[in-house]
Amino acid sequence: MRRQSLHPQPDPPYAPADLESACTRDYGGANFIVTSSPVFSIGDLMDSEQVRTFLAVAAHGSFLEAASRVHVTQSTVSARIQSLEKFLGTSLFVRNRAGAVLTPAGQRFLRHAKTFMLTVERARHDVGLPSRFRASITLGARVALWDGFLPRWVGRMRKRAPDVSIRNEVGFEDDLMRRLVEGTMDLALMYTPRYIGGFHVEHLFDETLVLISSSPEYSVPDDTYVYVDWGPSFYAQHHASYPDLERPPQVANIGWLALQVILVNGGACFVPERMAARFVATGRLHLPPNTPRFRLPAYVVYPSESDSTVLEPALATLRTTAAELQ
Repeated sequence: MRRQSLHPQPDPPYAPADLESACTRDYGGANFIVTSSPVFSIGDLMDSEQVRTFLAVAAHGSFLEAASRVHVTQSTVSARIQSLEKFLGTSLFVRNRAGAVLTPAGQRFLRHAKTFMLTVERARHDVGLPSRFRASITLGARVALWDGFLPRWVGRMRKRAPDVSIRNEVGFEDDLMRRLVEGTMDLALMYTPRYIGGFHVEHLFDETLVLISSSPEYSVPDDTYVYVDWGPSFYAQHHASYPDLERPPQVANIGWLALQVILVNGGACFVPERMAARFVATGRLHLPPNTPRFRLPAYVVYPSESDSTVLEPALATLRTTAAELQ
């Protein structure tokens, strides 16, 4: 006797090739494929780790880079993608010397993958929420944006929507964009966003980067100067102001780190004006006169389409809070 199995019916482009003889039945509004042979094993089913890995490859265009992002070996990434392709019955990537490029089927699956991960993560988080919360929202941002800006947003959101749970995170652009693509983050604030289909990039406000120093007479960067990597826009402006400056002996990837270095050892670095304010007010650091100021745009990135009832209030509160910085 042949065994029968029930499987949720995938969208037509992703129906496994070996289900050609399957018939579709309707069970209370939910479609299932009833098959007589073959019967899927557990190893044939799509799981969240496979989808998460697919999104990492899609975001970075490389199996090797995806492996480092999801903290597994490249062979594990390949195995997960192969299992996913077997389940879907189609190729998702074309691999070449330049990396991995989505096939047309892979591009179609991308939207479903995002929705899948968003559903999984929201279910995981929402199921564990106390009954007093009706929803949750996750926001991530560069660490500098948490200094004097985003904590104000958190306070206002708590007053505006006390029945919403807020998860706050810190990250760099690559990780923040990956989390957005995976559907595990609702909003991300950053300085150098990537433009990816399905997401809106909105200019929020402009940072003003100022030179802050342990000495009020500091003028031209010397060996005590700490260069902060604020991204390509800052690099271009910085080079225009200091064209003869050789590679600085000290480099930091975040402003907070550079501040810690000069507070202990002396020196100077460029940080957002609001970060510098409290150190200047207490006399611990100084703003030397006649030094350049640089513009650094800050952006918020969020899904173009979302069924979240919290996203719009969160964005409106962000815009109001950002407008006060101008």
